[in-house]
Amino acid sequence: MVQHAVEFEVAGPWSLDTSREFWEELAPLAPASAAGAAGALRTVFHADADWRRVAAEVTQYGSTARVVAVGDGDLDAAAEQVRRFLSLDVDARGWPTVAERDPVIADVQARWPGLRPCGFHSPYEAATWAVLTQRTGMTSARRMRDDLVARYGTGGAFPSPEALLGLDFELPWRKTEYLHSVADAALDGLLDGARLRALGPAAAVRQVQQVKGLGVFSAELVVLRGANHPDTLPTQERRLEAEITERYGPGRGLTEVSENWRPYRTWAALHLRVLHGERMGPSAARPARAHR
Repeated sequence: MVQHAVEFEVAGPWSLDTSREFWEELAPLAPASAAGAAGALRTVFHADADWRRVAAEVTQYGSTARVVAVGDGDLDAAAEQVRRFLSLDVDARGWPTVAERDPVIADVQARWPGLRPCGFHSPYEAATWAVLTQRTGMTSARRMRDDLVARYGTGGAFPSPEALLGLDFELPWRKTEYLHSVADAALDGLLDGARLRALGPAAAVRQVQQVKGLGVFSAELVVLRGANHPDTLPTQERRLEAEITERYGPGRGLTEVSENWRPYRTWAALHLRVLHGERMGPSAARPARAHR
């Protein structure tokens, strides 16, 4: 095993404490080891550059982030993947100006300073989650995911595409078939995080829809939460539309209000979901719960 450390300046507001809280709320979707100790965020995953297991630790020193990646693959690419799934690669110096244009976003920015969308480790993992949740409740989907990690994972990391292709038991409905399709697509490069991020959002969604079993809703999840694209909008999210009506008034729509959010429309949509969670009750008010 090799250890590789990289430090870089994060442009714009960022709080590791907020990101870690967000990440820990996502623990049911990730290995238990994803929960970080005080002062650091730790997680394990298979890097989408070579599908080797990586253990990563992220710490913050003012505006500087330090990523330590441990593994036997391409650790430069793995560190860049960490930057992507924590949104640390996004220049957010213009993010405060969105609050100046939109008092609703200003409110939630003040409540959760430094909140950046934390996504899945990779579009591949987001796609597997999309399959597991189809026609299935969250509790059952998490149970299936935990079982996959226990049976086919490596050191707490979600199974690599190669391991998932070795699935030898049947999951409900057509989930096994669709998981195999996701694994094949990942190995073929269709779900590469950097490539999807480089595409325009609409083109990225169309590319993901080429994967058997992934419709528009699932493809948007993969692009927004897997590639962690900073400036696109979910079109299938009812709770977001409901919150826009609540906060901006009847007759206001996502397309209209989101013009003030560019070039951080994904981020603003997340913050609206945070407000939705708060309005629905204390247990739903925390950022990650609102983002699911």
